[in-house]
Amino acid sequence: MDMIEIKNLNLTIKKTEILKNINMQFEKGRIHGLIGRNGSGKTMLMKCICGFVRPTSGTVQVAGKQIGKDCDFPESVGIIIETPGFIPYYSGFRNLKLLADLNKRIGKEEIRRTMLKVGLDPELKRHVRKYSLGMRQRLGLAQAIMENPDLLILDEPMNGLDKEGVADMRKYLLDLKAQGKTILIASHSAEDIDILCDTVCEMDKGVLSVIRGMKS
Repeated sequence: MDMIEIKNLNLTIKKTEILKNINMQFEKGRIHGLIGRNGSGKTMLMKCICGFVRPTSGTVQVAGKQIGKDCDFPESVGIIIETPGFIPYYSGFRNLKLLADLNKRIGKEEIRRTMLKVGLDPELKRHVRKYSLGMRQRLGLAQAIMENPDLLILDEPMNGLDKEGVADMRKYLLDLKAQGKTILIASHSAEDIDILCDTVCEMDKGVLSVIRGMKS
C-alpha cells in the first residue's frame, strides 16, 4: 500500500518551472531517500506533499486523501523542512509544550519522553537561542515525532549533528521504520541514504527519477 501517491505534479513560480510532471509512489512502512543538488526541487516537492505549497497542476495523495481537496494538510505527519523555527527565549520543553497545546493530543509526560529519546534533557532551562546547531536539530526531530505520526517528512535531518548524534538519529529512524512508520528523507550524505533507505529517487532540475527501487 502506498502512503504517498503523486500524479502529474507540476509547479511553476514566477514563470520558472520548479517541478516537472512528477509521478511517484512511496510505499507505506519504508524509508524513501531523496537526493539532488541544492535548488533541484527537493524541498518544494516536500512542501507540496505537506500542503504548504499548492502545485500548479497535478495531485498529491497522502494516506488516500488528496491534499488541497480532501484535506489541507496530511493528518498524521511529522515535518522537518529547512531550519526548524522555535521561540528563541523559551526552553526546548516550553517550545514543544506550546506546539503540543495546539492539537491537545499529548501532554507533558509524552514531551519529556520524546526529548529523552532524541538525547535532550527536558529539565534544561537554557533558552533555545543558546542551543548548539545539533541541539536545535534534535529539538526539531522531537517536535516532528512527539505526536507519534504515521509519516515523517525530513529535509536534511542530520544537519549540525556530530558523529554520535548521526548514529543516534539513524538508529532512531530505523526503529521508527520497524514500528511501521513511513519516512521520506532528503540528504546530501550518501552514507545516510545507503544505510537508511529502501528506495532512492533523484531530483534534477525539477525532474524526479528512480535511482534505486524496492529490493525484491
